[in-house]
Amino acid sequence: MDTELTIWPAPAKLNLFLHIIGQRADGYHNLQSLFQLLDYSDSLQIKVDNSSDIRVSANVNDIPLEENIIYKAGKLLQETTGTTKGCHIQLDKKLPMGGGLGGGSSNAATTLIALNQLWDLGLTQTQLQQLGLRLGADVPIFVFGQNAFAEGVGEQLSAVNLPEHYFLVVNPGVHVSTQKVFQHPDLPRNTARIDKETYSFLNSHNDCQKLVCEMYPNIAKTLGWLLQYAPSRMTGTGSCLFSIYNDKKAAEETLKKLPDGCTGFVAKGVNKSPLLDTLKQLKDK
Repeated sequence: MDTELTIWPAPAKLNLFLHIIGQRADGYHNLQSLFQLLDYSDSLQIKVDNSSDIRVSANVNDIPLEENIIYKAGKLLQETTGTTKGCHIQLDKKLPMGGGLGGGSSNAATTLIALNQLWDLGLTQTQLQQLGLRLGADVPIFVFGQNAFAEGVGEQLSAVNLPEHYFLVVNPGVHVSTQKVFQHPDLPRNTARIDKETYSFLNSHNDCQKLVCEMYPNIAKTLGWLLQYAPSRMTGTGSCLFSIYNDKKAAEETLKKLPDGCTGFVAKGVNKSPLLDTLKQLKDK
């Protein structure tokens, strides 16, 4: 087996809007959202072997292996296919944890796609999306690898092409519990459906934003600051916020003025995940 080290991106996403249509009997929420992929990523270095072990290390505080979503993704592939191959995965983390950018879900999706290829498992993209859903509601979008209008719990995906804007993404330095937000009694749960053909940023919103801003005043304060410069919104359940720019330089100028306690980056919106480009390059070798 070729045990060459390979490097795979795990890109960020934004929810350009998030409408909560209703709550299901199983407690999950039916949503509508528009996923925008960014050219800003975590990075996974993967080296495969015949050990049957999955080893994960990272440049951030370690969490127990059994709770690591990268490890869970690898184990799920082993259990599904019966493969006895193993690997070592080194995570270079750039995306903030708990920020609504999909970092953990993207790490899991990259693990599924990369190991499916490197372990020569032959699972289809649809099969990988189905496995991904067992790991988290946002994992399928990263396996899908394209900007998408999403429904259901976020797993019903329709590809869309979006203008390649620049985004200023700001982390207010607060960790938001997605579970607490979705369990909160004041969360809106009856927003009317919209058609993807009639979507615009102005006729959409994030149903979690008002509640999260009430729960975390610093998020509200930072959002108010951003709105001085460009159309802005919270992504997912937060805590990260984004502003939309046509001009990269203007986004970078605002980045320089970030309030104390905030961090951020400027990224370009892309219509195709850099993960799929990496996969194609490896297949074409």
